[in-house]
Amino acid sequence: MRDSGSDTGSDPFVETEDQQALRGLARQVAARDLAPNARHWDETEEFPEASWGALRAADLFGITIGEAYGGMGLGDVESAIVLEELARVDVSSAILAQLIFNGPPRAIEHLGSEGLRSRWLPMAASGEALFCIGISETEAGSAVNHMRSRLVADGDGFRLEGYKNYVTGGHKAAACLVWCRFPESVGTRGIGAVVVDLTRDGVSVAGTHDKMGLRGTSEAELAFDGVRVDASDVLLTGDPSNSEAFKTLIAHINHERCGNAAMCLGAAAGSLEYATRYMNERTVGDGTLAGFQGLQWKIADMTTRLEGARLLLGRAVRLAGVGGTPPALETAIAKTAANEAARFVCDEAIQLLGGYGYSREYPVERAYRDIRGLLIGAGTVEIQKNFIGTQVLRGATTTSPGWMANP
Repeated sequence: MRDSGSDTGSDPFVETEDQQALRGLARQVAARDLAPNARHWDETEEFPEASWGALRAADLFGITIGEAYGGMGLGDVESAIVLEELARVDVSSAILAQLIFNGPPRAIEHLGSEGLRSRWLPMAASGEALFCIGISETEAGSAVNHMRSRLVADGDGFRLEGYKNYVTGGHKAAACLVWCRFPESVGTRGIGAVVVDLTRDGVSVAGTHDKMGLRGTSEAELAFDGVRVDASDVLLTGDPSNSEAFKTLIAHINHERCGNAAMCLGAAAGSLEYATRYMNERTVGDGTLAGFQGLQWKIADMTTRLEGARLLLGRAVRLAGVGGTPPALETAIAKTAANEAARFVCDEAIQLLGGYGYSREYPVERAYRDIRGLLIGAGTVEIQKNFIGTQVLRGATTTSPGWMANP
């Protein structure tokens, strides 16, 4: 591909030809391959193997992985484009791409050794393997500093003892990026991360959760019972004297948060489009629902919130550039706006369809259930608001790209 246009100097309101082509490809794959099976994955809670195969056949998994490892070497802008288009029809399937674009492979490329990169990244770029991330625990969800999973020194390596909950796709993944405590860790000091081959002795899937939405990509419970971790498996060493590794890991979650926001925008856009078509087709007397001013206002409110959130996400991902990380404050604002816009838009879409909107025969109720989980994942809306509020009270301000600073 040519210049991705991810740099902040490009026109933020106009996608490059390559970005437009990428959006078109993702939309085509979504409509042709993902949409026909979306209800099936939701009803059966089966892993969306057909979606995985379609994304792999279209070479869409390598978007953010470097060219040296078989990927396209693009950034958060392109990741957001693809995730939005896939989520328009099925968020569960979009999460498969999210796990590759903004999950462990991204962290391995940015933070890992050449050994980790050469081992795992070609598998991610080709779609040969799924990756998962283990952060949450039973007593350490948003309060990550309460985690108990830890490494015990064992010769020239370690043994991992721990339990991770709500590991998206953990029952199907080849490897897991596990946040854990290094020896002598206390609080946030000494927390680091290792990449665990899930075929190793001592790894087991303790179960999966039955969920309200996102039912095609189950949340697994993974147990690690004395799992061997070689020195070469360490992504980021936790130093018990400081919290630097923990801060680095937290900052890297900004990629995932932007991906989360993009999927919310996609699901909301799909619901808005469906509701718009319905209003134009649904007859009432001599006209259609589209002729009622009160309902037109609903469409206006839905569109305004959706477009506002899209602009905020666009700022966050463009500030990241191709190889950087989206800034924390702009990311938190974008995720909050996208999460809340999606909840509003999907809820209003149900209302506009009336009884049909509440029926599982129509996609808007599934979209509502799916995005509800995204308001919790990658840091809850409340956690984002806490961060935004405290940062602004301390004097922090957002960084506006040049096109905003110099109208």
